[in-house]
Amino acid sequence: MATLDQCRAALDRLAQNLSTADGDVRSAAALDRSLSCRITDLDVTFTGRLARGTIEDVTSVPGPPPGKADIRLTMAGDDLVALVDGRLSFARAWGGGRVKLEAGVRDLLRLRTLL
Repeated sequence: MATLDQCRAALDRLAQNLSTADGDVRSAAALDRSLSCRITDLDVTFTGRLARGTIEDVTSVPGPPPGKADIRLTMAGDDLVALVDGRLSFARAWGGGRVKLEAGVRDLLRLRTLL
């Protein structure tokens, strides 16, 4: 099971990857939206903001998200680490129910480039 520190490091790597991306990925990451990532097995939620092509102001809070973010992810810690490391396909994880993504239709259309 991934630790809290490993999940935080995975989110930091994801933010770095987004900030150095170009083309369609950079455009999709340029959204300005609140973001939450609930890690079910650790009972913690990371919150932050997808803005200017990266993830900013990431904090963690115990339990479920304190509010409804524009973009909401739910998954196990191991799946977050595997997704960021490229060992797990988002489409396969989402299709298999391992990852849950909730967002508005417009955001989903823009995010498909990232996923």
